[in-house]
Amino acid sequence: MAVRGLLEAFRQGLKEYGWVEEQNISVDYRFANGKEDALPSIAAELVQSRLDVIVAEGTAATWAAKNVTKTVPIVMATSSDPVGTGLVASLNRPGGNITGLSIQTAELSGKRLQLLTEIVPGLARVAVLSNSLNPSIPLVLEQTKAAAQSLGIEMHVVEVQAPDKFEGAFAAVTTARAGALIVLPDPLLYGQHPRIVTFTAASHLPALFPEKEVAEAGGLIAYGPSIPASFRRAAAYVDKILRGAKPGDLPVEQPTKFELVVNLQTTKAIGVTIPTSILLRADEVIE
Repeated sequence: MAVRGLLEAFRQGLKEYGWVEEQNISVDYRFANGKEDALPSIAAELVQSRLDVIVAEGTAATWAAKNVTKTVPIVMATSSDPVGTGLVASLNRPGGNITGLSIQTAELSGKRLQLLTEIVPGLARVAVLSNSLNPSIPLVLEQTKAAAQSLGIEMHVVEVQAPDKFEGAFAAVTTARAGALIVLPDPLLYGQHPRIVTFTAASHLPALFPEKEVAEAGGLIAYGPSIPASFRRAAAYVDKILRGAKPGDLPVEQPTKFELVVNLQTTKAIGVTIPTSILLRADEVIE
């Protein structure tokens, strides 16, 4: 399961601050398994359990928790635009009961699209795989659209909202006849990345993902902040809150390091050539 590595990173982070499961801290795990409509009931159940802090993955999960409690501290392990989606008042002074980490910066969308234009010369049309149920997606789409317009590229958005909707989404991507695919940062899309990788490989479609783990699993290229590192860092917020800090006083952190990973095995399989300029900039090249 894709989330397993994230949970292990979180546990390692807790250990760094002296918290060990079943010794001095108890962690209750709940999963929506890609079903966004399950998040509100999960959040309500957790709040009724009288927890000291809730750690949420993604904007939708954080919103679900925010809607059921204004007092229990909430730590965002990942969030694309916490200010724009109304989760926090500001990054420096979030206020309320929410803090944590953002994984999106405004320039990321443009850099991802620029990478694809270097890999696919003359790229004229790009498909974007998106989950419209994610509250942070509209801003990311807006940024991607602006970057596409500046590069003279037509953008075709394909929506997928649940695990059982991917086959239809793949058919829509094929129908769009795009020269490349961008997969947006989203827990559902990350959780289903093996299916996306299989589809893009079978279609010989160059695809860019936000997470390096997907490139390591067969995706062509990935560019973005480390999600496991974000989960590990979330443990620092949990530690501070358990020791008395108020979440509203803890600034939301933005990513400072972005990883570029290229899978050369996949380039050979789908028949594309990665420019030397990208290989020299890559943090990891899988051969």
